[in-house]
Amino acid sequence: MAGIAGPCSSGVLFRAREAGGNINGASMAQFDGLRQVESMHMPVNGNKSNGFAFTSAPKCRTIKAMASPTVSAPKREKDPKKRTVITGMGLVSVFGSDIDTFYNKLLEGESGITLIDRFDASNFSVRFAGQIRDFSSKGYIDGKNDRRLDDCWRYGIVAGKKALEDANLGPQVLETMDRTRIGVIVGTGMGGLTAFSAGVESLIQKGYKKISPFFIPYSITNMGSALLAIDTGLMGPNYSISTACATANYCFYAAANHIRRGEADIMVVGGTEAAVMPTGVGGFIACRALSQRNDEPHRASRPWDKDRDGFVMGEGAGVLVMESLESALNRGAPIIAEYLGGAVTCDAHHMTDPRSDGLGVSSCITKSLEDAGVSHEEVNYVNAHATSTLAGDLAEFSAIKKVFKDTSEIKINGTKSMIGHGLGAAGGLEAIATIKAINTGWLHPTINQDNLEPAVTIDTVPNVKKQHEVNVAISNSFGFGGHNSVVVFAPFSP
Repeated sequence: MAGIAGPCSSGVLFRAREAGGNINGASMAQFDGLRQVESMHMPVNGNKSNGFAFTSAPKCRTIKAMASPTVSAPKREKDPKKRTVITGMGLVSVFGSDIDTFYNKLLEGESGITLIDRFDASNFSVRFAGQIRDFSSKGYIDGKNDRRLDDCWRYGIVAGKKALEDANLGPQVLETMDRTRIGVIVGTGMGGLTAFSAGVESLIQKGYKKISPFFIPYSITNMGSALLAIDTGLMGPNYSISTACATANYCFYAAANHIRRGEADIMVVGGTEAAVMPTGVGGFIACRALSQRNDEPHRASRPWDKDRDGFVMGEGAGVLVMESLESALNRGAPIIAEYLGGAVTCDAHHMTDPRSDGLGVSSCITKSLEDAGVSHEEVNYVNAHATSTLAGDLAEFSAIKKVFKDTSEIKINGTKSMIGHGLGAAGGLEAIATIKAINTGWLHPTINQDNLEPAVTIDTVPNVKKQHEVNVAISNSFGFGGHNSVVVFAPFSP
């Protein structure tokens, strides 16, 4: 999730109004989401104020970046036990649950952003999202469980099982395999938000005795990985990562390391999210993070466009089957692409704002290339985080320019311009879009590019798809809290 305030905010105040507008001490700017709206004062004499504050310094702290040891020529992994390939993909999206349909819609530049009709949003200041409709779990989840499950888990289970099918790892095949060597890491940023909201509502309206016994199990964030493993009997490494909108990439990075260390042969990995519901939409409205273009929902998500005014909520799930090359070759699996490496870092700056110097992001990109054994010159495609926020889009672009000195051969695009921001699922869906670009030789457009920021000087594939042979691709995902993640994919070459 990109920053939603100025490039170097001074903090977010809680209960500021209750605390009063004039507090003795140093001045501090308060941000109303995307814009500075007033100045606040923070006490400097040790006295406690009436409100609580989470703050960072008014200016970005200078952090010395230690140079990584230089290598004359990056070397990619050669050991088939450690090389990690992609052998299956599965998703649930605003464009349905078929991979080819999903990518064809993206290539066509079709927007999946519409007015919300899942609940009455007429009194909300934001009334649109990338809402999934006509979702069916038939054949993947039995009817009884389907009725109980939060959509977050329904999406994740279906995407996970579809990825296994795509990898030729259906139930009958799995029965013949050592399932202690197959793990699951499916993360989520928000968890079972509908289940949680329903539990709280029952408590308030009817008392604790009316809370469903499924309230806790279907709310906690680890349940996506757990339920998929329970359904498929996969007994390898299993947990959930929750790093806001960087979640899925963190999962890919962790899963590949399990394979590299010899702890698993196969990992089912990705992210899932279902936050298009009153609590989710209302919460992000309160953050003042969302676009309010209610009259033109399909034109609301516009990364790098000067008229952008916030991100658009989305939902879904994106899951990959990651496998050691040795395992894939031994079982004759289809190899779709290769995961070369990745990295995760932290801005250590602010809860929602990106660092103005871009150090967290640029160092993450650099570390991912080092992990992948890839030179800067080899990269020619970036699937950007590109959420359509004022600060986040330019901070990411600046970091990309900082790392890649010559960008003449690089193209970048923003998947969120069409499907919205899938939060914890975003990296999973965008990894699939990245791999499809590698496989097809076509990059989907970034739509709603009507008035491009002058500072954005790399080809953003504006409004119309472009043919482009991908050599090495990176996919970026960043989250509230300053979580940065970058993963590196390439065509598979024996």
